[in-house]
Amino acid sequence: MQDTILVADDDPDVVSALRYLLQTEGYEVVTADSPAKVMALIRQRDFPIVLMDLNYRKDTTSGQEGLELLPALAALEPSPAVIAMTAWGSIETAVKAMQAGARDFIQKPWENERLLAIIGNQLRLTKSERRSQRLSEENKLLRNALKDTGDGLFCRSPVMRKVMDDLQKVAGSDASLLLTGENGTGKSFLVDHVHCLSPRREGPLIKVNMGAITESLFESEMFGHEKGAFTDAARTHIGRFELAEGGTLFLDEVGNTPFSQQAKLLRVLEDGHFERVGGSHTHVADCRLICATNGNLEAAVTAGHFRQDLLYRINTVVINVPPLRERSEDILPFAEHFLALNRARYNKPDLEFSTASRGALKAYTWPGNVRELAHLIERASILAQEVIEPDVLGVDPRQESKLPDRGSAAAELTLAEIERQVIAERLESCDGNSQLAAESLGLSKSAFYRHLKKHELK
Repeated sequence: MQDTILVADDDPDVVSALRYLLQTEGYEVVTADSPAKVMALIRQRDFPIVLMDLNYRKDTTSGQEGLELLPALAALEPSPAVIAMTAWGSIETAVKAMQAGARDFIQKPWENERLLAIIGNQLRLTKSERRSQRLSEENKLLRNALKDTGDGLFCRSPVMRKVMDDLQKVAGSDASLLLTGENGTGKSFLVDHVHCLSPRREGPLIKVNMGAITESLFESEMFGHEKGAFTDAARTHIGRFELAEGGTLFLDEVGNTPFSQQAKLLRVLEDGHFERVGGSHTHVADCRLICATNGNLEAAVTAGHFRQDLLYRINTVVINVPPLRERSEDILPFAEHFLALNRARYNKPDLEFSTASRGALKAYTWPGNVRELAHLIERASILAQEVIEPDVLGVDPRQESKLPDRGSAAAELTLAEIERQVIAERLESCDGNSQLAAESLGLSKSAFYRHLKKHELK
């Protein structure tokens, strides 16, 4: 996406020269020939940079028109970075422009290299400031949401109170944290919780689904690449480690990291340094690492699919998140929370659970855990009028556990057969909705289709 610069000047020759220079450098250029037009344009769209002459037709020497416009631009939210320019330059005019809100000052006729350098610096600074402001607001909203729903929502059961106590203890450190447990148990929410309790809470929280990163793009996605590093590298790309600077990096489903790339990940975790693809400058990885998996990494190490030294780097503290069936006290609070969200979303303020539905919710084994609960209640909220009954939920209070009995024939199935059976059952329970089935299993849509093809399922 092109960066857009608003050029404000009433001299057609100046505007033409600036447009040619900036478009040659890849910028989109919008022009205005008066302060009034500047304000009209800037109310219609966001401009990160305004390159603005101080002198216009009413007064061609004092710069007063431009100086009067600067405070109005500085008061905008978000405000653009204004670079003031005039052919009647003086130290006094430059000082006045900076005091009025300009970020920099350049005198006509300008030197192209200096002007482009100023624009580049101000553009990077503006983007950084806006990103920090946005992250600060997001973290504030997230902390408020966690305050409202976090402990009260997760911690009715003794096992989850223990989990939250352990997270409270580890949150204040920079120790690597590994969250284990089945898909859909709420590990991602707990990462949000830890981040907001940590000293890095004002920094970014960057989440990466390791199962969705292809082996060929691993280095570029994680460490970034320089412009021209390979055929399609049309511009510099910032990797996830760099994006997480000063904050938290969450590697979800870390067990899916390609084995051939695990050594590169280990190197960053061991010495804290990395280079972008095609670059020679060494960057410092300043972030706190949290990983999650629904698999058995020790077994993966034994099978030769996961490096033991990498496991030791990510499992300084290991916390297992129990499945929903083992914390029945949390089921109804979760259900009420999701129902409240859907009342507002679908404009059904009187929607409620019947007594039978509450019993069915508690009796169900929830193989898809919290994620499955959220999907079922959203579907029921759409279908029900005022009262949600068990048949609308799709769960029966008299049903027995859907988990295989260890003494049954299911225990003799191979891993591939069990996987095929689970996927087929989940597709059926989701009425053939592949997107919903994929999400309930914690898989990306592409990964889910690969499993369908593998097991010859439609």
